[in-house]
Amino acid sequence: MQEITMVRVYLSEGRDHFERLVNWLHDDGRVQGVSVFRAIEGFGHDRRIKTSSLMDLSLELPVVVEFFDTPEVVKEILEQMPSIVKIDHIVSWPAQTGI
Repeated sequence: MQEITMVRVYLSEGRDHFERLVNWLHDDGRVQGVSVFRAIEGFGHDRRIKTSSLMDLSLELPVVVEFFDTPEVVKEILEQMPSIVKIDHIVSWPAQTGI
């Protein structure tokens, strides 16, 4: 088993330019991989529900960028990340990978 730290970054599709974060993580070259998930519905601090339904299609759907690596690598990345995204949109937790 390997100790890792999972990181999840919550953003808004039309407002937060999640591609900039993904490109930065890619170019940095330290994390093993990144996944981006688009939500079908959600709301943030503004309390407005954003949805992908045809009746009320939002251009600001929630997007989650997720990655993991060793605690040391993640710590270094998280120290630099506030220049890319708001720190209150980032959560992390310890986990294990492998058998």
